Amino acid sequence: MSKKTLTITDNRNGNLYEFDIKKGSCGPDVADLTSFYEKTGMFVYDPGFKSTASCSSEITFIDGEKGVLLHRGYEIEELAEKSDYYEVCYLLLNGDLPDNKNKEKFINILTHHTMLHEQIQRFYSGFRRDSHPMAVMVGIVGALSSFYPEKTYDFSSEKGKWVAVSRLLAKIPTMAAMAYKYSLGQPFIYPKNNLSYSENFLHMLFSTPCGEYKPSKASIDALDKLLILHADHEQNASTSTVKIAGSSGANPFACVAAGVASLWGPAHGGANESVIRMLNIIEHEQHINKFLKKAKDPSDPFRLMGFGHRVYKSHDPRANVLRKYCHNLLKEVDNFNVPLFKLATKLEEIALNDDYFIKKQLYPNVDFYSGIILKALGLPESMFTVIFAVARTVGWISQWKEMTESDNRISRPRQLYNGKKTRKFVKINDRKSKHELFLDYNQ
Repeated sequence: MSKKTLTITDNRNGNLYEFDIKKGSCGPDVADLTSFYEKTGMFVYDPGFKSTASCSSEITFIDGEKGVLLHRGYEIEELAEKSDYYEVCYLLLNGDLPDNKNKEKFINILTHHTMLHEQIQRFYSGFRRDSHPMAVMVGIVGALSSFYPEKTYDFSSEKGKWVAVSRLLAKIPTMAAMAYKYSLGQPFIYPKNNLSYSENFLHMLFSTPCGEYKPSKASIDALDKLLILHADHEQNASTSTVKIAGSSGANPFACVAAGVASLWGPAHGGANESVIRMLNIIEHEQHINKFLKKAKDPSDPFRLMGFGHRVYKSHDPRANVLRKYCHNLLKEVDNFNVPLFKLATKLEEIALNDDYFIKKQLYPNVDFYSGIILKALGLPESMFTVIFAVARTVGWISQWKEMTESDNRISRPRQLYNGKKTRKFVKINDRKSKHELFLDYNQ
């Protein structure tokens, strides 16, 4: 069988350049352009990496056209329905689902590393009381680098990697809950070793010294499924950020802090916040048709948030799973009669049956349901991306671990330069300024 290649013709000089075509186990073939500059003297221009496979990975596969999401070959719908967050974490990290013995051992490791050093807890008081919880998370996660330094832990070794993996997965819910408590001015609540991952997280978020919060089964299940469905999503912006930082050999805790910062962006992790903001703008069921007309008008800037997806062109496979747990949670304490949730379910019903949205395949995505779940749990919008960061940490650290175990090179993209060519230096007294700085030093 002959090797598949891609031949590129340079119309400037008639030269032909041949590149190997690599075939993955799933998805489109990939043209291997690693030698493109060497052969042609040119760079490949691909802003946003829309057509670039930046790495080879065995962890997660997405088929956006068919609405497929696989973790290590398992469909996300099956994982969400039949496993728990512990098992999905183990799967992403190790390549296979655990047996009873290994699952118990894995849970034991995570359970007994949930505490934060008392010195780290004092770091929180260095932030303004009204700091955004994501700002706090960037700082606190990064601060772990000083407690797990490279001179003590060899993160290139298998033992060192598992120190990073276990500490991050165990401590990230504790750090997130403390960021929330700090924003409220409430005392920190310590983790409990007899609770599951999601139950313990809810306990730290909502318990107080005056009374222990006991979450319902619907709350625990909804959060656990939300964590599973956000655990990893291939080479997205925050995952790529973690890997770019990691490619330089940076401390893994610093790499994950970089991922938290990237996730903070409204175009990435802030989508579920936008859902609640949109619902607040619509305000009432009687206004839905008015805003649907605005959403259908290409000249109107209004957009329905939480519908459609950049990657999934047919449907978001995570959405149908989360929808069930979202509705189970809303059934509690008659949440369906809360105006915001009545509005959300009515909008969902109309959009699912509207010819325009069906034709455009603008179905509710995972952000629509996760936003409603987090609001129903009683969390403010400022905490939504923090919960996302807790869920995605396992994906970040799995991708980091895989990268460090492969033939890794430091990430170094090139550019299309459109700036000035070589210029002569002019002494300051002979210069004529073309710009005026608008800088108020009192701000």
